[in-house]
Amino acid sequence: MRFKTLINHPADWIIGAGAQHPVVITSRIRLARNLRQFSFPGWATKQERIELLDLVQPSLENLSVMKEAFSQSMNQLSALQKQVLVERHLISREQAARGEGSAAVISRDQSVSIMVNEEDHLRIQSIVSGFHLHEAHQKIADLDQELEEILPFAFDREWGYLTACPTNLGTGMRASVMLHLPGLVLSQQIGQALNAASHLRLAVRGLYGEGTESLANLFQISNQSTLGESEETIIESLERFIKQVVDAEMSARERLLKEELPLVLDHVGRAYGILTHAHVLSSKEALSHLSMLRFAADLDFLPETAKSICDALLMKIQPAHLQMQTDDELDPSQRDHIRAEIVRAQLQSLGSPVKDNGDRSSNDPFLI
Repeated sequence: MRFKTLINHPADWIIGAGAQHPVVITSRIRLARNLRQFSFPGWATKQERIELLDLVQPSLENLSVMKEAFSQSMNQLSALQKQVLVERHLISREQAARGEGSAAVISRDQSVSIMVNEEDHLRIQSIVSGFHLHEAHQKIADLDQELEEILPFAFDREWGYLTACPTNLGTGMRASVMLHLPGLVLSQQIGQALNAASHLRLAVRGLYGEGTESLANLFQISNQSTLGESEETIIESLERFIKQVVDAEMSARERLLKEELPLVLDHVGRAYGILTHAHVLSSKEALSHLSMLRFAADLDFLPETAKSICDALLMKIQPAHLQMQTDDELDPSQRDHIRAEIVRAQLQSLGSPVKDNGDRSSNDPFLI
């Protein structure tokens, strides 16, 4: 599959039925795997990385889930193409910095991606929409078993799967969810949730993982411990905590509607007004306001279709995606102008937010 074909189709995890969950945007499972008798990528020479890539890439392309997959070496992708893959959460920022001897193999529906020679020889990821950790895990477990039959993974009976970073020893698994938490943020309770995660040895990161800030009220929460616990135990522990966060978010939304309705209406109204009338929008500002419109759809201030529109826009208006759409090198000011045009056009069909999902006429007293 060509790169253009890949990006012209939205990922299943963006448009899937699970994307309608009011709090959990995506569920992801990632495995770190290495091959015996090969140095870890950080210690390997370029020639050693090339040899490993030549060995594993054909096997990855022949996996059942990788029929008609996108498979490309990093040195054959432009900086812009790499950034598009980062924005789609298909490769890491670290992988984007790699060159010869590194590659990405991505399934047609973009639910599975494999990075070759990032920090580990293989970083295998399954991502699905909504709160479906077990579904993501089953998909990655089947793939892992298929790979283990054809590749000699580095495994120790005492330490489990051997990895470049000691924190990944054991299962080599990271389970994570992306949460949309505007209720906790607006009610200033987000700190409590993040502190609780820290106490349970869970990591909280921003939109693009480690070292990135939270944008659009989106937070990634994942396990940090991989040694001495089974994959099932890790998932069940994370799932229990996420259910608590979801309950806290829904309770915060209810309290805001009962006790701080003017505040909610103001945030939603300002977001709608800016997004539908602005002619210049920075990425950060656009993401923040789109978060409020998704929040409004969850509260039935906007039709249900607003959620899928906002979710698609969250990806479509990212800097690299904008440049890829226009097929031109854009400076920041040009991107901000085009971003505003796209958002205005996409939101035209929604109509103004209202307090309920009933009559949307201009005489409605709850019109925002």
